[in-house]
Amino acid sequence: MVHAMRLTGRKGQRARRLTAAPLVRAHKDVKEVRLVTRSRGYVLVSMLLVAAVALAGGGTGGATAAPASARQTPPETRTVAVEGGGRYADVSAAGLAAMLERKDFLLINVHIPYEGEIPGTDLFFPFDQVEANLNKLPAHKGAKLVLYCRSGRMSAIAARTLVKLGYTGVWNLEGGMIAWKQSGFPVAQRAR
Repeated sequence: MVHAMRLTGRKGQRARRLTAAPLVRAHKDVKEVRLVTRSRGYVLVSMLLVAAVALAGGGTGGATAAPASARQTPPETRTVAVEGGGRYADVSAAGLAAMLERKDFLLINVHIPYEGEIPGTDLFFPFDQVEANLNKLPAHKGAKLVLYCRSGRMSAIAARTLVKLGYTGVWNLEGGMIAWKQSGFPVAQRAR
């Protein structure tokens, strides 16, 4: 491929339109031409590398891309820092629904008073009584715990408390059961 280039001559001479191949041999400022040609080559090589990475799995449909079911964390999450150190993850309703398909965590309702539950809930205890209910939680502080309440406020308080107590696998349903219902997911009621 031959590129047309526009160069200015020496001492303000009129610009000339030349092709790259003859220009390399004929023009007196060969170093400048080689630099321009090399720069274009680097750009072309960079573009080819980016395309190769995208096709090899960095883009959609690549053979090496991990399937959605194999991902560790759903894309609908956000990290929340806790004062004094540590953090927990806020997860959206859609993210929690994806997690429930391959459940590997305890789902805990911390709302008081009882106003319903997400199907698959494992434990119930009040958000302000986390420390009194530690015996219900796994001894391993890295265990994955997902908390929720009606709006997300009480479960965020409980999540911060667990993080301050040294738990590292804490998740919170952002927006609580309200967001869960608004996303079209069911809320169950216990028989009284």
